Amino acid sequence: MIKISLTDFVDIASKSGTPKATKVAQVKARPDYDPRFDFYKPIREQIIEVHRAGQEGASLRVFLRTLTDRKKAANYPELIDGYLKWLGRKAVRWFQPPRKFYHSSGVDLIVNPELCVSFGRETYVIKLYFKDDPLDRFKAEVILSLMEHVLRPHCAEGAVMSVMDVRRAKLFPWRASSKSRIALVDAELAYISTLWPRV
Repeated sequence: MIKISLTDFVDIASKSGTPKATKVAQVKARPDYDPRFDFYKPIREQIIEVHRAGQEGASLRVFLRTLTDRKKAANYPELIDGYLKWLGRKAVRWFQPPRKFYHSSGVDLIVNPELCVSFGRETYVIKLYFKDDPLDRFKAEVILSLMEHVLRPHCAEGAVMSVMDVRRAKLFPWRASSKSRIALVDAELAYISTLWPRV
């Protein structure tokens, strides 16, 4: 069984031609996941912990002072600024988000949002996007379609599937009028499955 992350899948799906095949080969050749080489793992975990522990969002700035890696120290402030801009004065309540696999064409695709939080009258299940490149509408729709399709049975009624471009403090929510791209997801997974043994 081929296993890929949601981030890798979206990167593959957003490419065409030779770059798409090259990305599949890169994902296949990459060593198994090692948290030591996950650049965004510390900030991802810190955002989760702030809400899980019921801390003020501003405590994320204290976290910055603990960083010793120069690249993280240079990169994380923009992410924290963006996240705090979105958070504002929201009184957030934390819930454990669901985590499930989507299976198609012999590929296991992990769908793993980092946050499930409620504020006001709504609950949001949120996948955090940290990359430098802006999150475009196509990538957001692919992520949201997977979240809606895979996670809906495991969420509170009315929970809003969302993906957040953290740097830009922009939340993309799934709405009833949103266009599902599950057929595209299945086609992309079939492509990955066919190409995988040949790269």
